[in-house]
Amino acid sequence: MLQRLLPFLSDRDYMRGLSAIAVPIILQQAISASLNVVDVLMLGQLGEVSVASVGLANQVMFLMFFLLFGIGSGAGVFSAQYWGKRDLPNIHRTLGIALMMGLASSLGFTILAVGFPQAALRIFSADEQVISAGSSYLRILGLSFLFSAVTNSYAMVHRSTGHVRLPTTVGMVAIALKSFFSFGLIFGNFGLPRIGIVGAGIATLIARAIECAVVLGITYWRRLPAAAPIRAMFSFNLKFLKAFLVVSLPVVANETLWSLGISTYNAIYARIGTDSIAAYNIASTIEGMAFVIFIGLMDACAIMVGNKIGAGDHPTAIRYGDRSIRIATAFGVLVGLLIILVSTFITNFYKISPEAALYARNIMLVMGCCMWIRATNMIAIIGVIRAGGDTRFGFLLDAGTVWMIGVPSALLGAFVFHLNVYWVVLMVMSEEFVKMFIALWRVRSRRWLRDLTQTPQPG
Repeated sequence: MLQRLLPFLSDRDYMRGLSAIAVPIILQQAISASLNVVDVLMLGQLGEVSVASVGLANQVMFLMFFLLFGIGSGAGVFSAQYWGKRDLPNIHRTLGIALMMGLASSLGFTILAVGFPQAALRIFSADEQVISAGSSYLRILGLSFLFSAVTNSYAMVHRSTGHVRLPTTVGMVAIALKSFFSFGLIFGNFGLPRIGIVGAGIATLIARAIECAVVLGITYWRRLPAAAPIRAMFSFNLKFLKAFLVVSLPVVANETLWSLGISTYNAIYARIGTDSIAAYNIASTIEGMAFVIFIGLMDACAIMVGNKIGAGDHPTAIRYGDRSIRIATAFGVLVGLLIILVSTFITNFYKISPEAALYARNIMLVMGCCMWIRATNMIAIIGVIRAGGDTRFGFLLDAGTVWMIGVPSALLGAFVFHLNVYWVVLMVMSEEFVKMFIALWRVRSRRWLRDLTQTPQPG
């Protein structure tokens, strides 16, 4: 039956390429999401205030990570296409620009998190208990941001050039270390001091520093394609930089405005009540586990489509994009059903109020029903439209629907209609419906396919 619905599963080249890239990324994301669930479970033993405060403090990191993702994703569009032509010098120049932008951006977030944590958290919550607890965590967390910027830039090149296993393996080890130190420092295990949520921040800092050092060490020791000499990374001229920014800045703006929109949702949920934001943090952690499949598919699709465009094989790039969207939609239905099933018992593991547990179950029900739509959008917009170089359209669609439909819907639901948080989440999902129809139209138009390797050379 599955073979009839998805006949291209017999295409060995496509499936081999997809699995080679997607499986390691899915494995890393699955372990990361699983251990994030463990972290939330550990914090859940300290009560709702701890869950809410760490969840809101992580919104600052969330914004920073999506800005870095935007920079890396924009640079990845170039590096994937350049790798299709085996153009290593321009890949190194792309890495240099990504590093500059990433370090500058993360430095700003570090200053905010370390110097002004309470001001940052007051954007999301008026609960002084939550702000006080979250500030001590955020101050430590902010010290890890520069390490993340460096790791993200090198991981982008590794994935674009087919060396997926290095950042994946090192990332998994770092995540395991984070959970180990969190368990020790939150509860005082393994002879470590018991320091509560501050311990979770220290654990993250240790893990990110080790991850960055190991990625750099192995990259240059093995002389992988990302092992760029400093002079090579910064040998670009203004024409090359301008061509890069024309494509990349819409991606950065997209991820920045999109993540700000998601943070606005969280601020709205927090204003509804501490029970509401605690419930949403629990539900979104489960949803994060579900998304691991689609993150792997998205990255694999983007790299495969970009490589084929750079190699001049446009028909195959189009075919790969279409096939990946179909797979995402099919898996979206199955994963959504699984979330609905899990929602019936997962809240039993948290020490939260009956009201918060009810909210979390209902939010997961909404997320499960809409999973196939969100999965389709991820692959269509990031894996195909953006990877094809049509970054401006992707920006207008992705960020535009969040701010023109999603955020107004959340504000209406929370502050005009005074609905419970799960109804507000359902109203927010309306932007995903609109986005899907427009994205699929754009994919079918083939107007997203652009060869970026024709950009001005640095010489």
